[in-house]
Amino acid sequence: MFQGTTTAKASADHRADAGRVLVVEDEALICVETAETLEHQGFVVHVALSGEDALRRLRGGLAIDILFTDINLAGPMTGETLAELARALKPDLTVVYTSGTVMTPSHCVAGSRFVPKPYNPERVGRMLAEMTAAHA
Repeated sequence: MFQGTTTAKASADHRADAGRVLVVEDEALICVETAETLEHQGFVVHVALSGEDALRRLRGGLAIDILFTDINLAGPMTGETLAELARALKPDLTVVYTSGTVMTPSHCVAGSRFVPKPYNPERVGRMLAEMTAAHA
């Protein structure tokens, strides 16, 4: 399992870097499937299994372009709180929320998007690539 490490591998079968994404998901199987799919689509992928771990890594200087976070995370920090704190660190950060229980986030950061679960990781990757290209 990834345990919060970079999952991207430098190999010939990867396309050009599509961007750097931090996937924050406390359901390990969803996290692994999403991270692997994004990696195959050319993203440099980092994972965190909690909001606290994600925030610690961001405060430690982890460079990302996109925060893809579940709203309902294990532990005291929600994905909404994580996004607010991450945006305070990096105001231009692209944020995408996901949830299987929340259909409309209550405290979204400006310009964010929401993807309901269950989602197709390949479609999410295409959406993130479009957002990264538009933001560049």
